[in-house]
Amino acid sequence: MTIQSGTPEAPLAPLGDSSGVAAPMLVDQRSLAPRRDQSNELVRSVGPVIRVAYGWISKHFAAVLLGMILVAILATFKQGGLDLMGQQLRNALVLGAIYALVAIGYTMVYGIIELINFAHGDVFAAAGFYAVFIASTLHLDSLATGSFGGLLLALIIVFPLSMIAAGITGVVIEFVAYRRLRDSPRLAPLITAIGVSFLIEGIMLVIEGPDNVATNQADWITGTAFTIGGVSVAWTDIFVVGMALFLMFALGEFVRRTRLGKAMRSTAQDRTAALLCGININRTISATFFIGSALAAAAAVIYSINYGDLKWNLGFHLGIIAFTAAVLGGIGNIVGAGVGGFIIGLIYVFGGSIFGGEWSESLIFAVLVLILTFRPVGLFGVEVTTRA
Repeated sequence: MTIQSGTPEAPLAPLGDSSGVAAPMLVDQRSLAPRRDQSNELVRSVGPVIRVAYGWISKHFAAVLLGMILVAILATFKQGGLDLMGQQLRNALVLGAIYALVAIGYTMVYGIIELINFAHGDVFAAAGFYAVFIASTLHLDSLATGSFGGLLLALIIVFPLSMIAAGITGVVIEFVAYRRLRDSPRLAPLITAIGVSFLIEGIMLVIEGPDNVATNQADWITGTAFTIGGVSVAWTDIFVVGMALFLMFALGEFVRRTRLGKAMRSTAQDRTAALLCGININRTISATFFIGSALAAAAAVIYSINYGDLKWNLGFHLGIIAFTAAVLGGIGNIVGAGVGGFIIGLIYVFGGSIFGGEWSESLIFAVLVLILTFRPVGLFGVEVTTRA
């Protein structure tokens, strides 16, 4: 016997019913028909366009960025003429030279141990105070302003001593804070770097106070070198850019030609293979911290001579911008960090000239977002395993 089931509202048709009338259903089948998903259609239509645009910008990011800078330069020319454009170009090169020297320290450390040393900017600020202490202790201010020979002697004294002191600071930071965390998850040394940064800032705040500290070095180099139209180029401008370029080229030759430089490149490519080849990894990494911190000290001396004052939190402020320059050039690439510093200087100065000085830093961090979105490896970046 066959048992049928149903409901009073919609009884099932008896078996074998051949009347041709369809049995009523519990749910209207028309409500179950698939609906057109308009959102999916919009994604399917716009998605390919977005992917093509993203791919094109990623491939031609350098050209797009340079085009934007050129537009800003032309807008400044239209705003204030050739004189304003020339003055802003001079300011951009001076500021970019300082950013480049600090950015190289970031990129060297990352290239060796893949660590963003956020304390590097504070080593820059500490090195500036080292230079002030050395100059005041040895009475170099009066020596530098007395004659050209005295200036050269003062520079010969203050540069090496400040660079050595900052280099030792960098080595101590690496030995105490980073060495034991070298094989830990990346988050651990990153948090440690932030902690070291705050520690150095706190020490400088206690010792130097919260206000700006005059370096008394702004009058070491004075006078105008030459004038083009309405643009005056001071001797300090030539000194800043010339010293930065000299130090960057000297570092490049050191890395390419010396034994320690080759060890640094080998460690950057493959730390394990370098160790198997007999390279002292600890000594190489310590040397990297020493050289990067020494370059930050050179940038600090140049900054002190050019701007004439320092502050306890200057390193954090300038260091973040220099870090952006390193990312722009391709973090881990020394040449890229140098070029990125000058490009960030152009963006900072000309962007502030057009939109106002209060927007300069916002534009830089907007560029950082664009870099990480469209070209995370930077302008000159390569794969991490082949970075040197």
